[in-house]
Amino acid sequence: MQKLTTLAAGKDLSDGFKDFFDTIGMTGAGLVFKSVAAVVAIIALFIGFGAVGNDPKRALRKGGMAVGTLLFAVVLAMYGAEMFATITES
Repeated sequence: MQKLTTLAAGKDLSDGFKDFFDTIGMTGAGLVFKSVAAVVAIIALFIGFGAVGNDPKRALRKGGMAVGTLLFAVVLAMYGAEMFATITES
């Protein structure tokens, strides 16, 4: 007979979202910044895919814009909460 192994300990999530965010190690503001960064990354991908065309000058300009937007999304995802926390603290 196989022995059952517990992979994760039980968590009390009776306080709702506060407990959920504590278990994943993220605040509500951090989750907002990650989701905004994901939306910006999707926009960058659409800009990049729209760069395919016959005009190489226009494709280069749109491709550069897509790379810049994607870089902004990565920085926002990594450091967004820390950057805006320094602005809002008084």
